[in-house]
Amino acid sequence: MTEHAWQPRILRPADVGADASPQGLEEYLRGADVGRLLVEERAVFFRGFGITADTYDGAADLLLPNRLAYVHGNSPRTKVGRNLYTSTEYPAEFEISMHNEMSYAHAWPSRILFFCDVAAATGGATPLVDGRLWLESIDPEIRAAFAPGVRYTQNLHDGMGFGKSWQATFETEDRAEVEAFLDGAEAEWSWQPDGTLRVSQLRRATLEHPVTGTEVWFNQADQWHVAGLGDDAAALAELIPEDELPQNAFFADGSPIPADYITHVQEVGMKTAVDVAWETGDLLLVDNVAVAHGRRAFTGRRRILVAMA
Repeated sequence: MTEHAWQPRILRPADVGADASPQGLEEYLRGADVGRLLVEERAVFFRGFGITADTYDGAADLLLPNRLAYVHGNSPRTKVGRNLYTSTEYPAEFEISMHNEMSYAHAWPSRILFFCDVAAATGGATPLVDGRLWLESIDPEIRAAFAPGVRYTQNLHDGMGFGKSWQATFETEDRAEVEAFLDGAEAEWSWQPDGTLRVSQLRRATLEHPVTGTEVWFNQADQWHVAGLGDDAAALAELIPEDELPQNAFFADGSPIPADYITHVQEVGMKTAVDVAWETGDLLLVDNVAVAHGRRAFTGRRRILVAMA
């Protein structure tokens, strides 16, 4: 199988000799080497086991032994359970470009678990792209420009303003707790007179998989840069200074990233991605280093929940 032909694995009850029930999936997972399966397949759908919101935790606890809180996350999400969140709250008509969860951060989850509570009427797939293929498909000149890393900047307001507040971002009202987190994350930060928290972080643009050693594209410059955020962000950039935008991305030395570089990275990621349509009750386990994910536009109601470890 070539890298271009890669597809996530779909496991049904008959494939693993299990009952078509949540209990059947749990029994299978107790005897399975999930870590090895994920390294080999990179992304796995568990389909046909009848998982519901009420039975989710049983399988989730076996797939994600230590669920993480979404602290310092930049996507709009609502916490709905034990470190369980809505996958995103971006409007249905927009696509979300490919990304590895929290690749802008000092630490990131190694696994992502999606659960399809309600499948969209049309569209709404979670596209997946092999990180090595994405990296190899990016223009060599652009890869070289990103090699020293990416500098991410944030302006997190104090409860009123554009983007997310620092309280929502860090799930706390305690400034000292936020400061300790940022110091531990080797981020530069400062409080502004109006209560805004300004953060700057230098991170890698690529990463080697901890098990396979494969180098993958691993950053979210295109999701932080104005050129990758659509018309509303572009309009906002016309109204306020660049250093006051809710978020932005630069080259490692602080110089601007050309807009066409951002467009290229996004287009390559979406072009090389593969889609598997959601079915209600699906679980999707993703190796967050090996594989990036996104979202296709959709119609109708769609409810995908996500947890991380």
